[in-house]
Amino acid sequence: MTTISALREHSIAVLRGAGIRNADVDAELLIGHVLGLSRGQVQAKAVTDAGLDPEQQLAVLEAVERRAAREPLQHITGRAPFRSLELAVGRGVFVPRPETESVAQLAIDALLAVPSPAPRAIDLGTGSGAIAIAMATEVPHAEIFAVENSPRAFTWARQNARELAGANLRLIFADLAELPAELDGSPFDGTFDVVVSNPPYIPLGAIPRDPEVRLHDPEAALYGGGDGLDVVRAISIRAAALLRPGGTLVLEHGELQGSAIRELLAADGWRAAATHRDLLGRDRTTTALC
Repeated sequence: MTTISALREHSIAVLRGAGIRNADVDAELLIGHVLGLSRGQVQAKAVTDAGLDPEQQLAVLEAVERRAAREPLQHITGRAPFRSLELAVGRGVFVPRPETESVAQLAIDALLAVPSPAPRAIDLGTGSGAIAIAMATEVPHAEIFAVENSPRAFTWARQNARELAGANLRLIFADLAELPAELDGSPFDGTFDVVVSNPPYIPLGAIPRDPEVRLHDPEAALYGGGDGLDVVRAISIRAAALLRPGGTLVLEHGELQGSAIRELLAADGWRAAATHRDLLGRDRTTTALC
């Protein structure tokens, strides 16, 4: 294999044999990662039968073997796309998914609808910082807070905030149940227009089928107790204190949990709970008003 075309075909065959969906996409992204090329550039060089040196070939083959062993593509490349962002990710942090982009959109829409010149939002359990940084960059006049209680995930969030966000984003290392009613001598509770969260919501007995999730995403970011809603219950209580009257709660959840979450929120006094579908038509997000 002295050409990109031959290496591409070999990589696709290896990944397809390992059960990787969209093996051609992953193969091209891995080759591009090693060679410093976009996916389109890899395709163009494959068509023209461009060559590569033995060291580059070996590096690609090693990356492909890692992917064939079901290590997440994002761990190998060190990057995860999210909306207009390229986030740094790796071991110890949940890899942001495309479906969460619709969750961020609902939070951004709610922020943009606030008449205040400086709306405030808080992301509970920010992980890599994906939702919080999307809000901070797409609504630059807003003040955004991001809360995370995992030291390893917080390290990734801090790196991404430093690389991608501006001064309107502030990270807080804390458990959501321990957030103070005041911060730096100023009120914290009752000051937010939007609370958003992608909490752990998988029931303990529902082990994910994909090895990339089961073996590599941190368990604390996946499992939410017996019915998957333990953290959602805590968020419902804490978010009600954080929000101003009329503020918006935005919660990501599994496609079969919308009804249970709406009932939970209604019992806690939330208004106008509604469940929204993602781009694949699956229930993904529930919103409610304080």
